[in-house]
Amino acid sequence: MEKAKFIQTRLKKNDTVKVISGNSKGSVGKILFIDRKKGRVIVESVNIMHKHTKPSQKSPQGGIVKREAPINITNVMLMCPKTNQPTRIGMQVIKDEKSGKSTRMRLSKKSGEIIIS
Repeated sequence: MEKAKFIQTRLKKNDTVKVISGNSKGSVGKILFIDRKKGRVIVESVNIMHKHTKPSQKSPQGGIVKREAPINITNVMLMCPKTNQPTRIGMQVIKDEKSGKSTRMRLSKKSGEIIIS
């Protein structure tokens, strides 16, 4: 049996992203969930689907529920906090003078600014 492969991504939960391809192209939203095994993300109010539900104890009425469907992680791009435009993400190693520890920070390729989240 093969080991599960995780897709390395520089996106995180609560990042603001813009959809760059697909049916919801151009929409902007916040990442709610990332599935690294399948390489998919759920973005707030993007790719809305209608789910038909039967009546149950949780929802005695039943009916049609609108919810976000996952989209491929390659179809979204992080929004730069400074320029408010989609940008690629780089990594930069920053060394702390006091403790001597080094940390990897995300860097916006468009503005060159460090992304803090």
